[in-house]
Amino acid sequence: MNFTIHPNGEISRLFLENNCNTFSEASNFINHLTYKRNANKNNISCVFTDKCGTCSTKHATLKQLAIEQRQPIKLMLGIFKMNKTNTPSIANILLANNLAYLPEAHNYLRTNSTIIDCTKQNWSATNFENDLLEAIEIQPKQITDFKVTYHQQFIKKWLQTQPQIKLTETEIWQIREQCIQVFGG
Repeated sequence: MNFTIHPNGEISRLFLENNCNTFSEASNFINHLTYKRNANKNNISCVFTDKCGTCSTKHATLKQLAIEQRQPIKLMLGIFKMNKTNTPSIANILLANNLAYLPEAHNYLRTNSTIIDCTKQNWSATNFENDLLEAIEIQPKQITDFKVTYHQQFIKKWLQTQPQIKLTETEIWQIREQCIQVFGG
């Protein structure tokens, strides 16, 4: 999918100010930003000021661009099996905690049957789409509290189906945080 960007809103103007005149150029710009948590992800324009972002802020920004340009792109919240195959950098953490995988929340875009993932360079839909456990469409404002609550509720239900795992929800979340730190590095 590609389209020309017109100055139809704040995010559109920010992309144009960064020499992104098409969705393809905007996606490339976002993909090349450093993978790092933002100071305030309640304001998705933070990717421009912080010059970085996570799957949440990066894809919410592109979704907002699509809204401003009236383009049919969906912002998705998926839960996938983050494991040593799709995320090799976390293998030692999983091994140390006797886990085959962790359910991880991930934001990406979908247009028709195509997944667009601009999380970071050398990361794409092939890294997670075969390991998706579930996915729902969300809006840019849902990348904060809603996403965290949804993810934590999923972990709670998942642990109930995994009696061999003797870890609490809090411990799983702490292990997940370790994995995210390693992934971003």
